[in-house]
Amino acid sequence: MHLTRRDMGRIAFASVPLAAAFAAKRIDSKFGGVQIGAITYSFNRIASPDPAAIIKAYADIGLGEAELMSNHCEALARAPALPMFGRPGGPRPQLTPEQIAERKAAQEKLVQWRGSASEGTWKTVARKFSAAGIDLALLCYNMQDSMKDDDIEYGFQMARGLGVKGITTSTTLTMAKRIAPIADKHRLLVGYHGHDATNDPNQTATLASYDTLMAYGKYNGVNLDIGHFTAAGYDAVAFIKQHHSKITNLHLKDRKKNHGPNVTVWGTGDTPMKAVLQLLKQEKYPIPANLELEYPVPEGSDIVAEAKKCLAYVKSCLA
Repeated sequence: MHLTRRDMGRIAFASVPLAAAFAAKRIDSKFGGVQIGAITYSFNRIASPDPAAIIKAYADIGLGEAELMSNHCEALARAPALPMFGRPGGPRPQLTPEQIAERKAAQEKLVQWRGSASEGTWKTVARKFSAAGIDLALLCYNMQDSMKDDDIEYGFQMARGLGVKGITTSTTLTMAKRIAPIADKHRLLVGYHGHDATNDPNQTATLASYDTLMAYGKYNGVNLDIGHFTAAGYDAVAFIKQHHSKITNLHLKDRKKNHGPNVTVWGTGDTPMKAVLQLLKQEKYPIPANLELEYPVPEGSDIVAEAKKCLAYVKSCLA
């Protein structure tokens, strides 16, 4: 049968609803108007050897938004893997000369792969999340002082290919100053992740350090970890009220004050999680709040089960 151009157009038009019918339904993890997600760092335990297990975990838990670690992004894009020596989570072993040579060769191979990566490389990764009904909102690309400007640019190109709305990073104030003009060039907000190392003037930890990094550039913002912020002795509610327009997202964890530990049962630490979440709800701040699970998984449990418990607590705070 011969099809005219008009026939082809009709068929194409008719196929659009059919294609939409097979698209993955988006996982809704917005509660009380507050978007809840997770950083993939929480699932390091299950990311190897199959990084796709992370995506499955989001679906199992019921999380519809992801903050993707760059190493997980590369793994999902089938980057060459670096050799792992020793037990995961255990002490770093003393490498033999042969192991050192093996790691060096693998690092060189990874550098070559990164040089060949394109926007299409990262779009493929984004589609994997989209196909599971998960919105890929942020890229976590940690930047070290030893990085060259090309290494910084690599992270921004990755973010552009993924189509995320911003980058989060754990780094120093020295790097924040270097990153600022590159963020301005790309017009992409960078959220600097804080810790509680208040004794180190080059870390994002004190209130003064947050002011300093935000002053470096228009697109320098904050990824506020309310657990670390509490451990450092500060008030997360007051900070969010003052700086909400510059916050890319929150990291949710429950820690004790005075540089205390993460607690396993959320709600038993000192972090004002309910007050923070209620603030987002009441003020309608468009700030996603992401689970970041760093406490040891209790015996007999697993990371997916723990994430479900933490999500249930967060939902109770927003009820």
